[in-house]
Amino acid sequence: MTIHRPGLPSDLPEPALLWARWGVNAVVRTTTAKEARGARRTGIWSDDEGLHLDDCGSTWWTFAAADEGRWVLYGEDESSGCKWHKPPVDVLAGGPDWLPYDELRELLDGWELGCVYWYEDGAWARAPYPGDLKDDGLDCGMSRFTDRQEALDLLVDLVGYDKAAAEVLLAAAEERRLTPELLAAHVVAEDGGAPDLPAMVRALERTGLGPAPGRAGSRRVSSRGRRRSSG
Repeated sequence: MTIHRPGLPSDLPEPALLWARWGVNAVVRTTTAKEARGARRTGIWSDDEGLHLDDCGSTWWTFAAADEGRWVLYGEDESSGCKWHKPPVDVLAGGPDWLPYDELRELLDGWELGCVYWYEDGAWARAPYPGDLKDDGLDCGMSRFTDRQEALDLLVDLVGYDKAAAEVLLAAAEERRLTPELLAAHVVAEDGGAPDLPAMVRALERTGLGPAPGRAGSRRVSSRGRRRSSG
């Protein structure tokens, strides 16, 4: 899926699909040790606030569900020109009243926010951009999840470099039938050993990608949000 520069709302897939691709990558990377780091985690993970990506360098993102049918995606990639534009782009312009404004304005005050996209009434939207804005960072930040092949390639890194196993996991997540048994059968730890299955099961429950009750969308936008990790 091609993402324009700057991004367009139509570049983003349906939230449930974006959640599945991002979420399964979070599930297979989860360990008890990483969970213990709390808000200071890096990589790809889930928590009670939603899904997160932070490479501790050039890009960080949060994706969360609000009320039924409402979602918010926000973050920053170093390629974003929104805050450097003259005048700076108001990435909250036109935003609905349910966005986590306390968190977003705190990030803006700290020069840590590159763009914000929101979903309601069956469509993605964002603030209007000036015609000379070259990039808002959406492509470099989110193409790994909007493009199915890139999401699959991310999984390959943690399933013994077995593309067939990665496809099984990704398809199961997209269809909300990911199970502990599938994780145990197809995932290997980063060191090549046995995966931390209890931690992955906890992440599976948080993301709602399995057949058990609870689906993506059970996590609600919170003004607490998450500040970018310092390491």
